[in-house]
Amino acid sequence: MDLAGKVAIVTGAGRGLGRAYAEALAAAGAAVVVNDVDADAAGQVADAITAAGGEAVPVAAPVGRAEVADRLVSAAVERFGRLDVLVTNAGILRDRVLWKMSDEEFDAVVDVHLRGTFTCARAAAVRMREQGTGGRLILISSPAGQRGNFGQTNYAAAKAGIVAMARTWALELAKAGIAVNAVVPVAATEMTKTIPAFAPVIAEAERTGQSFPDWLRKGEGLGTVEDVASLIVFLASDASAGVTGQAIGIGGDKLALWAHPREKATAYADGGWSADAIAASWQTGVGAEPETYGIPAPAAAGA
Repeated sequence: MDLAGKVAIVTGAGRGLGRAYAEALAAAGAAVVVNDVDADAAGQVADAITAAGGEAVPVAAPVGRAEVADRLVSAAVERFGRLDVLVTNAGILRDRVLWKMSDEEFDAVVDVHLRGTFTCARAAAVRMREQGTGGRLILISSPAGQRGNFGQTNYAAAKAGIVAMARTWALELAKAGIAVNAVVPVAATEMTKTIPAFAPVIAEAERTGQSFPDWLRKGEGLGTVEDVASLIVFLASDASAGVTGQAIGIGGDKLALWAHPREKATAYADGGWSADAIAASWQTGVGAEPETYGIPAPAAAGA
């Protein structure tokens, strides 16, 4: 996969998945603007890319505000002459159940994930449309945004919104040749290491250097951050031409296309539905097979 001549911005690239994305794009030949709120982390990633023979520049700033988005795009253009790819990975967690979540905790997560994706994508789209050569917006979502997750009102809402924006922008930017997709990654990160079913397996793999077992890589679709990065490279490349408006999952040995929300069952009543008529027909009509919700609990090892 050859990304030579392309220029990418990766937000939240100082560690974890974001670092894997930046390094994989650079290894494929792209020049990378490495963004992170932690200046030291951004600098270390940029230095590592440069030491490996790639091109990178660090930009330390918290995403969310429009001026930061403009600064990232300007860094790409001033240093490398253009912008072809944006990966919106930056994020934070402020987990709390609904009745205990504060306004500040809600706003902080939405500001970074949802507003940060919006402002960065807007600035990138303006530049890409001016260039007239198309581009790629790769928006990072989460299984929590697809299914909901206990204690993550703010995070799940923001990640669901990101997928909705991907579908909307795919429509709006099609004429400009700009593809927009959401990625739903599952990988061993500092967050997944806290899940009891995963923690000891991840710790053992890190200690021994062995790969994760099949029940984790295949059954749960969970692997390393490098496993996820390959999808980012594909979506950034010319090989993904025509792929747009999709939510694509990846993790471990598993690659998946998420379904978009759609009507599952329908029924009609002449003159409309009364509350009594809905109640009488619900369990044998449209409500006969209700949808599940929440991220499924991990299966037991070897199950």
